[in-house]
Parts: sequence; C-alpha cells; structure tokens
Amino acid sequence: MKRRKFLKKSSLSTAGIMATPIIASCKDNTKTDKIATMQEAIKPIVICTWNFANASAKAWEVLDSGGSALDAIEQGVMVEENDVDNQTVGTGGRPDRDGNVTLDACIMDKDANCGSVLAMQNIANPISVARKVMEKTPHIFLAGKGAEQFAYEQGFKKVNLLTEKSKQEWLEWKKKSQYETPINIENHDTIGMLAIDKNGAIAGGCTTSGMAYKLAGRVGDSPIIGAGLFVDNEVGGATATGVGEEVVRTVGSFLIVELMRQGKSPQEACEEGVKRIMAKNKDRKDFQIGFIAINKNGETGGYCVHHGFTYREYSQKGHENKLVESFYKKS
Repeated sequence: MKRRKFLKKSSLSTAGIMATPIIASCKDNTKTDKIATMQEAIKPIVICTWNFANASAKAWEVLDSGGSALDAIEQGVMVEENDVDNQTVGTGGRPDRDGNVTLDACIMDKDANCGSVLAMQNIANPISVARKVMEKTPHIFLAGKGAEQFAYEQGFKKVNLLTEKSKQEWLEWKKKSQYETPINIENHDTIGMLAIDKNGAIAGGCTTSGMAYKLAGRVGDSPIIGAGLFVDNEVGGATATGVGEEVVRTVGSFLIVELMRQGKSPQEACEEGVKRIMAKNKDRKDFQIGFIAINKNGETGGYCVHHGFTYREYSQKGHENKLVESFYKKS
C-alpha cells in the first residue's frame, strides 16, 4: 500500500499551520543555512531521553552494524517497552485510574512517513504497531480498540500489561486517589529516541504508558507527530518528555526543528522550546518538561524546566549520559 508523505512539500502544513503564531517571531532573515555549510556530519549516532542506557546501546548495536535509523529506533525503544521494571513504558506501565494500562507510541522516518497508536491496550510493543500503521495502512493514527484490533491482524499477541507490582501500587493509590505529577519521578515519563544512520537518514520514535492514574482515554504528547516527536531529514529531529499537555500547547518538537531550520543549534532550539512553554506558565513550578534534539550534522542538545533531566548519547565517540541545563536552576 502506498506510504503516506506527512508534510512532504512544506514545513508549514497541518502542524505548521498550528505552529505559525508560535514560530513567526523567531525568524531571523540574517541567518544563513548553518546546517548546509557545516563540516561533515557525525554519523551514526543515537540519543534518547533519560538514562536509558540499555535502549541506546541496543540502538547503537543496530547502527554500528550498518542498520537503518528506523530499525535502530524500533529495536532501541522496545528494550524499555519489554522491561517490566520500567513502570512508565510498555509492559509493567502504571495504569489509568480504572486499572487499565494504555500505551501510546509513534515513529517517523527520513521521508516523513509516520505512524502512531493511542490508548492501546493488551499489546506489548506499541512502537512496532505504530510502524505497521505507517507501513501497512493509509493512516497515521489508530486509537483504542481499533489500534488493538489492527495489532492482532498484524500478528501481535494479546498480553496482560499490568504487572503485580503496578497493580498493588494502583490499589494503594486508590485509597486517596490524589492525582499528581511529581518532578523527575518517573510516573509520567517517556522514552523518546532520535538516530542518524551511516547514510545520513534520520528517524525518531516515542513510546509511553502515559501519566500514572490518568483519566481513562487521556493521551499526552508522546504519540502526536509535531508535539512529542518530529523529524525532518533536511534539518534534524526533536522529541519530548514530561507533562505532555504543555508540549502539545506549543507543538514543541515541531517548533524545535523549525528553530534549527532557521539556524539555531539543537541546544539553542531546545532552550527556546522550553522558554515558550514557560512564557505561557509564568511562575508555575509544578511540572517537568524535557526536550532533546539532533541536527543533520549530529550535533545534539537538551533543555528542561527543572534540574535533573538527562539524555543518553551513543556514537563512535562513546556512550554518555548528559545532564542538561534547566529553566529553574538547581537550588
């Protein structure tokens, strides 16, 4: 079936139209295309949100053996989806307030093809289902029971995603039913990953079980192309973690890629992305957002609201966990 081309001809179509007021003031016509004039790109390379060393190592294994960025993304984030001790992603994820584990994921390749699943239950690897949506259907998003049924049709097996540990924590939470989003406590975090392969192709993916004890049906930024993830092979990519509602309001990952297109470094773009969010949330300190980005030359950057957010980077230079600067400085 013919694969979709999402935002193929223009950086300012659906997501761009949403973001036009956001990016209009950041245009600097005096800037040159730094991406086109810089030295030869660093490749291959992979980065991911948080200190998910096993995930980045698996992605690097794929890249180092000559594999594609898209395969590296899928294989890398599946490590966390399959880790029952990671209660923010995949199997073992914390449930919604009704006790159901619902998973969100998206994936995007060098040609702007993309696929996404939202609020899907009973399937262990939503990133792989998202890739099937991208490759096997004329759609980008499949949600809920429709996404689950599609997964079965593609050969995925029904599994119980709620582990005993997560179940017992949910039962304890129900005694007070107090909804919180603690800073840097992984009850609502995500693994977002970006990679460049040996051929210079960029791909990205994002997967999560969403906020712990959320309202049934809640979806954050993670599976939303342009919010939790965006890739433009001419420029670079960006992904987000934290309280997704705030990322959606600014179409955060798309914004960061557009800022890089205008000449900002990944670091500068991530900083501006967080500052745009905080401009709409003056004096609020009750949530965390973290962005990471990579440009076509393999330069990376990250920035967050509160101190403590890190990202993993793996290239021929080594494997490093990087602590990023924050909008609110460490007290």
